[in-house]
Parts: sequence; structure tokens; C-alpha cells
Amino acid sequence: MTHQVHIIGGGLAGSEAAWQLAEAGIKVRLSEMRGSGEKTAAHQTEYLAELVCSNSFRSDDADRNAVGLLHQELRTLGSLIMKSADAHRVPAGSALAVDRDGYTDAVTTALASHPNVTLVRERIDALPERPAIIATGPLTGSALADAIATETGEDALAFFDALAPIVHHESVDMDTAWMASRWDKGDTKDYINCPMDKDQYLAFHEALISGEKSEFKEWEANTPYFDGCMPIEVMAERGVDTLRHGPMKPVGLDNPKTGRWPYAAVQLRQDNALGTLWNMVGFQTKLKHAEQVRVFRMIPGLENAQFARLGGLHRNTFIKSPKLLDGSLRLKSRPNIRFGGQITGCEGYIESAAVGLLAARFWIDELAGRDPSLPPLETSLGALLSHITGGADAETFQPMNVNFGLFPPLPERSRKADRKQLYTDRGRAALAEWLSPQASASSLSEVAG
Repeated sequence: MTHQVHIIGGGLAGSEAAWQLAEAGIKVRLSEMRGSGEKTAAHQTEYLAELVCSNSFRSDDADRNAVGLLHQELRTLGSLIMKSADAHRVPAGSALAVDRDGYTDAVTTALASHPNVTLVRERIDALPERPAIIATGPLTGSALADAIATETGEDALAFFDALAPIVHHESVDMDTAWMASRWDKGDTKDYINCPMDKDQYLAFHEALISGEKSEFKEWEANTPYFDGCMPIEVMAERGVDTLRHGPMKPVGLDNPKTGRWPYAAVQLRQDNALGTLWNMVGFQTKLKHAEQVRVFRMIPGLENAQFARLGGLHRNTFIKSPKLLDGSLRLKSRPNIRFGGQITGCEGYIESAAVGLLAARFWIDELAGRDPSLPPLETSLGALLSHITGGADAETFQPMNVNFGLFPPLPERSRKADRKQLYTDRGRAALAEWLSPQASASSLSEVAG
């Protein structure tokens, strides 16, 4: 099959981009190096759109949360990632969490069987000459990364990303732990909660700080952590109560054995449909594996924990998108190339898929002879795109999850309690207008201005 668009990278962004193009009748070559004998520092399978860290897409509340609104927008636009996630969701309160294997198998099967997609297991080392989307993510191969750097004259920025451990459910002591969601959201029993009293917490905090860490690597020098995936021991070093106000906060968790909130709590979230695997929420770490087992078994309820996967740390890279890309994600120096996903500087699973979807839609417009139609700034898609392509200073640009701080201010005065709903109502209306047959295409010059 002769392809019209070459997509490099089979993560969430590349997979979503391939689906959008294929569904629009455009022939796609999807190149993924996993399965060709190549590996990355973080992936464990050859599935497309593999979830490397958590199995959560975060909040699914489309009325009061920017990422929940993004979920809704992607569903409206026929997202394969969202369709597969919805089909394989597992209990997680108001969040959207998925069974990893079922979800990735669904994505891989859909793309591998699509008549407009040619899935090739190959490593790409050079910039393509034909229309393309580079969606290689934060673990871009060194040769291709060098090619990008040579073309742009810019060094890739970098930050740390960390993996959280996964525990076998049968090894959790449910006489100590209990099932509940914070503030009884969801079906009220979506998380395993392990309580700590003050002495237990202080001992655990000290063990995190003093525990033996993985060896420092040369690339770690001057490389910042991304707050959304900060290792638990790095958070602990920021202050004795930092964890109690972060991933170990006990607020809204009534321990049925005491009728009170514990001093601190560790939450585990279901990681597969069978409920046999549970991941430790917020417990990304670079502790050595033996230390992880020792320290995490200090947690009440996890004294005999068996780990299906231990935590780890790897390097992520992203380009200076505000300087290098135009408003429709084209590389200014090579307009036959668009970028999508985390390599653009978005952060998060669903944000990565969203930017891949946008890159694909822009190619659909361009190949049809139209100017790319850019999503309104009032939508989650538009706010995220604006941050990547011009809403931030290139020299201080850092990865960011979608949030209401990226949206244009609300024009009217409003009560603080009403603002989130107003943002999402405005966003839904803007998306509907953008997608209406009468809506005019946004021009790149308007966005640039």
C-alpha cells in the first residue's frame, strides 16, 4: 500500500493519529520500533499505545475538570484511545482507569486490521521527506533525536519520568486495609486504602529519604523532574508533611475500623480487569528494587506484598515547540513534518493522544486543500494546542497537563464555586460551534496573533 502520511511512533499519539487519518480514508504507514528487536527503557510489551506508568487517564468528570472535558471532546471526535479505554475501564471512583492488556490489545487490533493502515515494525533514524507525523514520544531513539536536533539547531529538553510499583491483590492484608474512594465517590469501593498512624508515617518517611537509590546517571545532571511523575522519595525530601498533603493524604477516607481519618494513607488502584493487580497511586520511585520491597512493606497492609512490577526512572525528552512549531504543529523548517504527543511538550496519556489527533486532523485538512481548522481556545483541545505552539516562552517551556489555567479567562464575574462548570459549559459550546457545518475554518494567522 502506498502511504500518504508516514507516522513514526506507535504510542498513544501515533496510534490516535493513525486512526483519525485512516478513518478519513487516508493511507497511513505506522512505524513502531518495538517488535523489530528494539526496546525502550520503559516499555514492556510490543502493543501499540502501551501505558508505561499509571493505568489511569485521570478524572472523567467533564463538568468540573479540564481533563474530563478533554475526554469528552475526544469521544466526540471519534477517538480510538477513548473508545478502547471506555471498553476496558476498571473501577476508579470518578477517574477513568483501564485494564492495561485489554485496552492495548483493542488499540493494536483496531489499527493492525484497518485497511488504510500498514503497521511496520521498524526503527526510523532520519527525518522523512513525505508528509509525516513524528510521535516518538519522550523516548525517541537516539539517531532520530540527533536528526531532529541537527535540523532544528536546538538541544532537546529533558525531564525525569518515573514508574510506580504494581502489587498482587492476594498479597494485601485486607484485615488492615479497606476498600473506599475518597469522599465515597464512584461506587465508594474503588481503592484499597492502607492506613498509617503518626509513628508509622514518620518511620516510613525516614526510610524513603535514607533508602538506597538507583545510581545517578550522567544525563540526570541539570534535568528537572516533572511534578506529575515526581519520585515519592523526592517529594519526601521537600518536607515531613509533603506526602500527607499529596499522594498520602488521608482526607475523605474514613477508616471503618476506627471511624476516623488515619494520619496518612497509601492508596492502591485497580490495574487490570480481573482485579488481581493494583498499582500504588503516586508512588513513582527510583529506589533500588530491593529497597522498594523493604520500604514499601513497612506500609500497614503491605507487610507481605508481592510485586508484579517494581518502580523505575527514565529520561523523557521534548522539543521547544513554541519556537519550532507553527500553530498547526508543523515544523517551521520542514513543513512536511508535524509533531504529535509528548515530544511536543504536553504531559499525560490523554493529552498525548489529543495532540496526535490534532496533528492528524490538520493533515486531513491540508491534504484536502483546506487551511487547518484549529480548535477554539475555549476548548481543552484548543487550550492545550495554544500552550504547545505559542502560549509559553520557549526558553522556559515545560511539559504540562491540560488545566483551566491554560484557558482564556471567563469574561464575566462569577463565584469561585461556579467557575469550573462555566469553563466546561463554554468549552462544550465552543466545540459544538467548531464542528458545526456552518463553522468557518480558523486561520493560522488568527491563532498566531
